[in-house]
Amino acid sequence: MFNSLIWMFILLCSSVADENSIRDADIFPSSPEIERGSTLKLFCVLGKRYTRHRNASHIIWKLNHELIAQENYNIVNETVSSITIHNFTYSKAHVKCFTKYLGKEQLLVHTEVKSGFPPDTPGNISCIYYFEAELSCTWTSGRETNLRTNYTLYRKMMTEGRVTVPNTVGSCRSKTESCSFYYPDTPYSRSFCFQVKAENVLGEASSDCVPIPMEKIEKFEPPEILSVKKITGIRQLLTVTWKMPEKIIPSQDLLCEVQYRNLYSNSSELVIVRMNSAEKTGSRNLTGLWDSTEYSVAIRCISVVSIFWSEWSRAKTASTEEKAPSEKVDLWRVIESSHSAGSRSVHLMWKPLNSFPPSGRILGYKIQYFPENNAALKMTSTSADTKIVLLLNEEAYIISITAYNSAGNSPEAILRIPSTDEKTPQVIGTVKTFTTNEEVVVVWIASEPEVTEYVVEWYEELETDPFSRSWQYVSNSTNWKTNKGNFKPFVCYNISVYPLCGNKVAAPYSIQSYVQEKKPSEGPVAETDIPGKNEVTIKWKEIAKDKRNGFIRNYTIFYKPEDGKELNETVNSDVLQYRLKSLQANTQYTVYIMASNEAGGTTGEPKTFKTLKFNKEDVIFIALPIGLSMLFLLGLWITCILKKHTFKKVCWPDIPNPAESMAVEWPLDASMNNSFLKEVTSEAKTIDFEDLSVLEHCFPEESQEGSLLMHRENHVSECTDVNTKGMINGDKKILYNEENEVAKRFSPPMPYIITDQGIGSQTHSALIPVKEIQPIKMLKEALCEFQKTSIKNEGNDNQEVLKLENFSEKPLFNPYLKNSVKTREFLISENLPECNKNESNSQSTVLPPFQQNAAGQSYITLDMFGLSTAH
Repeated sequence: MFNSLIWMFILLCSSVADENSIRDADIFPSSPEIERGSTLKLFCVLGKRYTRHRNASHIIWKLNHELIAQENYNIVNETVSSITIHNFTYSKAHVKCFTKYLGKEQLLVHTEVKSGFPPDTPGNISCIYYFEAELSCTWTSGRETNLRTNYTLYRKMMTEGRVTVPNTVGSCRSKTESCSFYYPDTPYSRSFCFQVKAENVLGEASSDCVPIPMEKIEKFEPPEILSVKKITGIRQLLTVTWKMPEKIIPSQDLLCEVQYRNLYSNSSELVIVRMNSAEKTGSRNLTGLWDSTEYSVAIRCISVVSIFWSEWSRAKTASTEEKAPSEKVDLWRVIESSHSAGSRSVHLMWKPLNSFPPSGRILGYKIQYFPENNAALKMTSTSADTKIVLLLNEEAYIISITAYNSAGNSPEAILRIPSTDEKTPQVIGTVKTFTTNEEVVVVWIASEPEVTEYVVEWYEELETDPFSRSWQYVSNSTNWKTNKGNFKPFVCYNISVYPLCGNKVAAPYSIQSYVQEKKPSEGPVAETDIPGKNEVTIKWKEIAKDKRNGFIRNYTIFYKPEDGKELNETVNSDVLQYRLKSLQANTQYTVYIMASNEAGGTTGEPKTFKTLKFNKEDVIFIALPIGLSMLFLLGLWITCILKKHTFKKVCWPDIPNPAESMAVEWPLDASMNNSFLKEVTSEAKTIDFEDLSVLEHCFPEESQEGSLLMHRENHVSECTDVNTKGMINGDKKILYNEENEVAKRFSPPMPYIITDQGIGSQTHSALIPVKEIQPIKMLKEALCEFQKTSIKNEGNDNQEVLKLENFSEKPLFNPYLKNSVKTREFLISENLPECNKNESNSQSTVLPPFQQNAAGQSYITLDMFGLSTAH
């Protein structure tokens, strides 16, 4: 019978799809919800556009993208295919219907399938009643259905423990596990019961009707605290007053809890106060409290028959009556060096009172100080802060500080400031510090066991504000511990221990410490001096203190030659320069420095330098000979400059030129007009200096009268060589003495010509009277005559000859000729006749000395030149 109904339903759906559907297919049932673990059966119905190649036999099914096995398929007819899935356990899944033809799949239709459970019977019904406001109930639904489930809360009336008919007074619907009735649908009754029904597509379940008395579930709003205050003159007491809420079930007793706690404690105290619902306000005195302490107060209330307290009221605070502070302040000082005017700054600082219980709100502090030897000069000042700076002179001072409030003053904290010239004893021998996982520990050894109180002071090394220092008093112990959190990591701290002898502070013992280290933030920068040949000095500066992050233990210098092996040297932390030795000459090096502490090392920027090719010693060895040579040459040059006149006299004697003399007048123009010169000129046409030769120096020994003092400048051998050369050239050499008798034949007005000869290696001069130089024929006889009387002067070349006899008695020619007439020579043209052909051509012929000339007589001096006729 059931199968018949299914087939009828399928056929009906198929006909409807054929006539009305515009889709290609439909799936039935759509979006089904089934019980978890049951069998799922779906039908896919093709639309009216199907063909014989597109029918139910081509339909395939997939579950969440997975192909369902063919054995689960069922072909109902040409347009309907079904699928059966047993034990469906998916909470949610998608089933899809495809058509497959010639290997191609086409999605026709799909649906979502959910599985779940029918609802369980609701339980644990509870309600809260707010008088004339709200009635709210909650319950538990049991197992999760995983399907959409609706709940209905019923409120029913009971008579003598039974449910009356009609029994339902009100109901409310919800999709959650709670539901509420609101005023005015909240009448007060003692005979209500409450029932919950749950239902979904798989079924429904209802709970029993649970009777709940309304007064038992009553809960009202929290009371309002009106005041919390102290009573003047009564210590350790506060009075609390509050107001009760208005909506409370009448004619019942109430209980109120007053909770109070001081703000320095986490624990609280409770006080129970009984009231009646008719009372609108309540009050209570809180006693046994701490002096000068602030308290927080809150209140809640409940009906004596109810099970629900009200919420806590908003808290209010107040302080108890104050009393004078019972403890002295924790006082310390930092003394700066004396100023130029003989004064010094003393930084006083103290900690707020930390007594427990506290003494109340401190209004301020009173500071009194006076010289130790004159208490009458007491001075007083006040401060609302916990620090002050006093400007004191160099004397010892006594300082006291008291804290005060409205009730009085605290005991005095006294501290002595020593004078500037006071020597304090060294009581502490050594101080050590170490750290654990949670603490910093300082341990010291005192040389005087009677000292029982100390002050431990610590502050950051770079801190310059004296008021930023921390301190703590230690009694009857030589070690001190504090939490590691009081110190910053990687920061250097100065830690000092001060012994206290009464109110006197002895000399401290100070050390530095890191509670935690890490490698330096930066490395030192290397600097180099001027490199040598095989060594260089590397310098560096200390790392900034805020970059060290620990105590620097050592420095390591790394250096490497170009294309070489890296080397290193390690030095102590107090060394800031190091000389690298045994380096290669004329080589480029790279150097950098690493600073290391206990946590590791950090290197600085690299620096390059190049060693020299020569060192100072090499330069000295090279430069010293050169320098000495230059000094020698310089000395020689200076000597030459200073002695140049002496050297010139010896090596290059001056020969005065008579033509340049201003002592006498030389009538050159007259002599140039002389007929003799004209004749000579006409015959010789020109004087060719190449045809001039030098004759030998020959002077007659017999002729002493009128002779000049002559100095032979050349050796006889040299004269002979020159003469020989002249003979080879065909020239006949005739040596005339400047005072030869030939000069006597010259007319008195005869001018002289001075000629110089540079052909030979010697310098010679000869005087030839111009006017007496007639045609060469006139000279032949005279020259031959005197040639016969020539003397043989073959002696030393440097000998002085022919001293002039009676020279002072006879008039002389121009005095300049005296110095210039030294072995003067001149040449006679080869057309002059030979005096004696039998004599050797190499023999010297000496001119006779010149005779005394008339006044105004002029001369011609031939220097190194002779007269020659044209060939």
